[in-house]
Amino acid sequence: MTIIRLILTILLPPVGVFLTVGIGLHFWLNILLTICGYIPGIVHGVWVIARKTAPKPAA
Repeated sequence: MTIIRLILTILLPPVGVFLTVGIGLHFWLNILLTICGYIPGIVHGVWVIARKTAPKPAA
């Protein structure tokens, strides 16, 4: 599923972020960044996906 999210993030950054975190701050920020420039939207989208899907360290 992560590969599909990354591909969607490259094509349409807000869609990948939406599938990862839903409608929230990161989603709206990504829409704003995508409007300002396509590349910042992609970078933010990949960052959100990488951060949310990273394995948690064991306690």
